[in-house]
This record gives sequence, C-alpha cells and structure tokens, in this order.
Amino acid sequence: MEKLIFQDENGEAAEFYVLEQTRVNGMNYLLVTDSEEEDGECLILKDMAEDEEKESLYEIVEDEQELDALLTIFEQLLDDVDIEK
Repeated sequence: MEKLIFQDENGEAAEFYVLEQTRVNGMNYLLVTDSEEEDGECLILKDMAEDEEKESLYEIVEDEQELDALLTIFEQLLDDVDIEK
C-alpha cells in the first residue's frame, strides 16, 4: 500500500495510505485511509489542481451526492473491501 504525506493549509503533515485511485469526469480521486489496519477511517480526496500544474491540490469530498457516486465506483474497483459510510 502506497503511503502519501499531505500538508494542510496550516503546514501540518498528515499521512494517508492510498487504497485506490480513479478518474471521473476529468477529475482525479483518491480513496485513502489513515491506517494500514482493516478498521481505518477512509476519505475520498479530489485533485483540484489545474492540468498544467505540477503539484496536486487535494481536498476532501464532502458533497453527499458526489460521495455516494464515488463510493459505488471505489467499491466496484475493490471487490474485497467493504466501505461503510
């Protein structure tokens, strides 16, 4: 499992493990967890950076409709993983 370190707007570092990634409607999304264990908390991150930018700029997906659609996609990509909302 790939581990990424993100910096928030305050410069604080947070480590997440990437479970899966996908591209929907021209946007990149990551399904990440805060633990390598099975009971970790999952988040879906959306890359808000413009295509020409070299660095990604991720924000947490909070819109319920978008979140539900993405959860369905990630569950299909990860056959053996149960994602609870």
